Amino acid sequence: MLKKHKPTLAKLGAILAGAIVSGSALAGDVTADRLANSEREPQNWLNHHGNLEAHRFSGLDQINTKNVKKLKVAFTYAMGGTQGGGKEVIQYQYAGLEGTPVAEDGFLYLTTGWGVVTKLDTRGGIPRMVWQFNPAADPDYATTVACCGIDNRGAVLAGNMVISPVIDGRIVAINKTDGSKVWEAQVANPGIGEVITGAPLIVKDMVVTGMAGAEYGVRGWLEALDLKTGKRRWRTYTIPGPGEPGHETWKDKNNAWKTGGGTTWVTGSYDPELNIIIWGTANPGPDWDAAYRPGDNLWTDSTLAFDADTGKIKWGFQHTPNDPYDYDSIAENTFVDTQVNGKFVRATIHSNRNGYVYAHDRKTGEPLWCTQFVDKLNWSGGLDAKCKPKTYDPKKDVQTYAKGSAAGRGTATKGRGTVEGVLEPGHMGGKNWPPTTYSPQTGMYYIPTIEGCNKAFTEVTEPGKHKPRQLFLGGAPFSTFDDANCGRIAGSITAIDVSTGKVANKVHTKHPQLGGLMTTAGNLLFSGHADGQVVAYDATTMEELWRFETGSAINAPPMSYMADGKQYVAIEVGLGGAWPQWFVSATPELKAQVPSNMLYVFALD
Repeated sequence: MLKKHKPTLAKLGAILAGAIVSGSALAGDVTADRLANSEREPQNWLNHHGNLEAHRFSGLDQINTKNVKKLKVAFTYAMGGTQGGGKEVIQYQYAGLEGTPVAEDGFLYLTTGWGVVTKLDTRGGIPRMVWQFNPAADPDYATTVACCGIDNRGAVLAGNMVISPVIDGRIVAINKTDGSKVWEAQVANPGIGEVITGAPLIVKDMVVTGMAGAEYGVRGWLEALDLKTGKRRWRTYTIPGPGEPGHETWKDKNNAWKTGGGTTWVTGSYDPELNIIIWGTANPGPDWDAAYRPGDNLWTDSTLAFDADTGKIKWGFQHTPNDPYDYDSIAENTFVDTQVNGKFVRATIHSNRNGYVYAHDRKTGEPLWCTQFVDKLNWSGGLDAKCKPKTYDPKKDVQTYAKGSAAGRGTATKGRGTVEGVLEPGHMGGKNWPPTTYSPQTGMYYIPTIEGCNKAFTEVTEPGKHKPRQLFLGGAPFSTFDDANCGRIAGSITAIDVSTGKVANKVHTKHPQLGGLMTTAGNLLFSGHADGQVVAYDATTMEELWRFETGSAINAPPMSYMADGKQYVAIEVGLGGAWPQWFVSATPELKAQVPSNMLYVFALD
């Protein structure tokens, strides 16, 4: 039995005490101490996930369950950046918004999918642009290898700089005061299929960034840059090479480890006391042809703990060995202090695309509990006491898991396997990149859930045929709205009691949860829905309390900040990413959504 540890409650007290702080400025640079203790200034939103622990919890309570029905639009701001791009492999008609604004002293820092950064002065309740920085990403070159849309999930603050990713693989540091460029680093290589879409993580005097591109046959890595210069401090590959521990789990003769995937495209978390970074990794490559890469394929589909100073992997846990489903484990890790049978444990909680949520001791990696959070799941046969799939067969190098769930090679016809699989959850997962939230008030961890399935087929991958900047999938998923087995994809918000690991509550939604969540000290849970609705729930009961129609689809998470003593809730609006490109057939109503990249900001009258 897990119980909340007293230090967690003490920290809550500090958070709640901070909720009475006015919008007065905390002048000076955004230091490592401020980032590590962001709960001391709830009027600001300094980190991508709100804090380094990825709680996405605001300590502000001016807006609460008693008055949230009075919430109104305070102002809007047209962010632009809807133009499409790409021409070689994938063409995107438009770009949406997936970012989380960061806030300091009433100033917001926003990013478009193209990486354009805007500093917005919101003091006085009227948005005024202070400066705008355009990194000039090539619309045809970089986006060609962005598998899942023209994406940028946000910038971060560090020192007197705004640190922002660009889809073409750059990290740029911008002077926070005047918008001038301080430094620029070409970190990822789009020439081989690498791009950067996730917000960086500031760890002491370093900028830590991941990368995307598993669908293009790249080898995943995590990299730390010097905060002052942008020069590399360390890089750690998530796919072990010859002589490295775990390389023996690539049992093929194709050198599949070189194109093994395991990318790191969602922002990780940092524990200053343990000095560890915890980050998730993506699917193996090729995605669907597991027979091309026999073995468990470490460290794909894994949660990894890195030494912050050296980048050395301290521990890892693989969720879906030899994954034939595209079940990435890239989602954020949320740090919660707990007790297990009276023993204090620093836990990390992770919601996986495979439909399970996991809690591990973040110091040792020991599994604490694991729970199914989606309504339907057909592949694993459940998890054992060590949180491993019961249908995993250690005697097999190529896993089939539950019969009929995974596509297989079968008898190939023109390269296509005749064995098709029906995946529950579908390959978009039970939970994709949209972030979770943890409320220290309720002790609940909330998951933006995708409820559905899809089919998949396998194409036999031929050794030596991989080419840079070309999709390396080994098959593909598919579904249509009128499919009797895998039709409409819906969603839910699932609440997990961190003291027990059990589902405590769930509210179903018409469409999949594609935006992410936030909780507040006002006992509220906020969500942006794919059909354009911004909704507030009672965080305890999950009763809907307020709803607003934005007029365009939402693919970004909410955040909250304070200016001039007034609490605001902000969210970026504009559907982009993978859904309109690949999966709109399973949510036909979203076809009518008009691209419109807007910032919506709400406040009480």
